[in-house]
Amino acid sequence: MGGSPSTASAPAEARELREQEALASAALSLPLLRAVFSRSPDLAATLSLPPASFRSASPLETPAHFQDLLASLGPTIASLFFSRGASKDAGAGGWVGFLRGFNSCCARARASLPLALLLRVYAAACADAGAPCGVQFRPDEDGGGDEEGGKVVGELAPGEIAVLLSMCWVMAWSGLAPRVSGGEEGGKGEPVLLPDVSHLVLSALVSAGAVADDDGVWGWEVSSAGKGVSVQEFTSWVISTVPGLGNCLSRYVQDRFRSSEADPAKESSVSTGNTTFDTSDAYLLTRGRAWSISLSVRNTLSEKFLSASVIGMDTEDLLYRSSLHGKGLSRFWSCVEGYKGPALILISAFSKAGSDNVDAGRKWGLGVLTEDGFENKDTFYGSSGFLCATYPIFRMLLPSGKEKNIMYCHLHTQLKTYEATPKPLGLAFGGSIGNERIFIDEDFSKVTIRHHAVDKTYQHGSLIPNQGYLPVEASVLDFEVWGLGGQTTKRQQDIFKKREDIFSGQRRKIDLAAFGNWEDSPEKMMMDMVSDPNKARREER
Repeated sequence: MGGSPSTASAPAEARELREQEALASAALSLPLLRAVFSRSPDLAATLSLPPASFRSASPLETPAHFQDLLASLGPTIASLFFSRGASKDAGAGGWVGFLRGFNSCCARARASLPLALLLRVYAAACADAGAPCGVQFRPDEDGGGDEEGGKVVGELAPGEIAVLLSMCWVMAWSGLAPRVSGGEEGGKGEPVLLPDVSHLVLSALVSAGAVADDDGVWGWEVSSAGKGVSVQEFTSWVISTVPGLGNCLSRYVQDRFRSSEADPAKESSVSTGNTTFDTSDAYLLTRGRAWSISLSVRNTLSEKFLSASVIGMDTEDLLYRSSLHGKGLSRFWSCVEGYKGPALILISAFSKAGSDNVDAGRKWGLGVLTEDGFENKDTFYGSSGFLCATYPIFRMLLPSGKEKNIMYCHLHTQLKTYEATPKPLGLAFGGSIGNERIFIDEDFSKVTIRHHAVDKTYQHGSLIPNQGYLPVEASVLDFEVWGLGGQTTKRQQDIFKKREDIFSGQRRKIDLAAFGNWEDSPEKMMMDMVSDPNKARREER
């Protein structure tokens, strides 16, 4: 008298359907997913990259198998996540299978799982393209072929890390480039320039101990054969340094699904009419560094840097550049005064001769990301900020939460007052007055880097390769400040500057009418009294 098995399983299937739809709707709308599902036989084409060719920005040539690897990316994702039952011909079960595959790669999960799925896609795509790969997916003995029923094992060589990072950037490029190029690439124009990721590769190797953080860092190259990193070490580095890398697969699948339903007319109407974008990497903020920062920060600025890594930064956002506006704190202040928004400060320097911590003549770079505007104060201020080493190794140092000595900016104003203990003039980040983590002098000619022991504001970590305990002094080569607050913040700064110019003009204006009648002026009367020879004088004896 019991119910049939199909009747008993109906509530369970309905419950699973509701659960899968709830998970999927958090990432994409269900109508969009149903539209993509209706074309499930073409999923491999839907998930493929737009046609384009790529070339490397670094002297190292792009591997010959890189284009084949990118070509197999779409079919690989379709076969791994949407192959079993994810077909419209399978009825309701096919829809559930499609959602199950979508949620496997796009639903929120613990930090290590998205990266494991990305590595699994990379290993499968390399196998399809015939490319060398040191990692492989090992399914559980009792789990069969389930997406999460296994683990990725093996080791990544330095060259493989560079290829994997370049593949991830191309996946991000596919979601942004078509909207700004109007589909003009199509593989017929100039090859797309890949960003330089050598600083990220070196960061992963140093973190895993494959490359020592010493003199050997300066002459290191990706092409040089060396020890690789295990999957576990690579995962630890990603979670601690570039956590956004694990989201590349989820973002790519969602972008490809959206683009498949986008109106081509609308897509092509969005063109680079603003010619102020620069992708030539002529600034300290190169596309590779912008992408590294976008993978590290976990706020709204991540999208800003991701866009900059694809189409370049808008040159109108460049607030100050020492080679353009001149060196010095006063010139810097004239360019950034009144900007009340997040900003990125980049410094390029080289170590002076005689340094005990860093080899003389070595060039390196660092950056500061602050979420507050610039203020002329004799104390530290700010609510949040980040320190990062940009070259030759990339490191991001987050706030520790112990202190709030985010930023220090102090210069003399026109109204000078006496100070018994004058505060230092310059820019500083972290530490305390007199023991700053980073200090740039008033002339912008020298930067001093101190050990993290003096700083409780930012996390521990070296900003320069081979940095010791002693302060390191270096000569500043170039200095850039990029405004990240958008057009509204820049417009407010322009209004502030115009108002200050009016006030300055009023202060400089001389009232000539006050000097028109000298004979009746009090000054003339006082001078006459002093110089009158007939006035009474005391007799001299």
